[in-house]
Amino acid sequence: MIKDKSIKILMADDDADDRLLAQEACTENEFLNELTFVENGIELLSYLRKEGVYKDAIIPDIILLDINMPKMNGLEALRVIKNDQYLKRIPIIMLTTSSAETDIIHSYNFGCNSYISKPVTFRELVSTFIYITNYWFNIVTLPTNEKV
Repeated sequence: MIKDKSIKILMADDDADDRLLAQEACTENEFLNELTFVENGIELLSYLRKEGVYKDAIIPDIILLDINMPKMNGLEALRVIKNDQYLKRIPIIMLTTSSAETDIIHSYNFGCNSYISKPVTFRELVSTFIYITNYWFNIVTLPTNEKV
């Protein structure tokens, strides 16, 4: 059971079908959530920096990050985020179709907190979201998003 608080998840994924399935998986899980989407690494960084159309963005509790995206891929965005003094505290879960060993190694070397291969079926995706939310919001203690 998820704690009684709103969970802020930011998902960076260029695939519209994957975004829709993620939204449906969250709905199916019936937990309080704010699931927001961006479509590439450039948008992700703009969102996190509250730039332009994202000036009122709410900093997420976790980021779900795909690797294969246009403009700036997930590995590049991960590297930038984890080198930022403030943003590096946000847990990043790589949620991607890539099972390439080099992508896994690079993801961890650049500072991702978890690497998950995208589930094949909707049921598996729902289960994955249950595991992610239970771990990150019931077991782990996350820092606040306040600048210290």
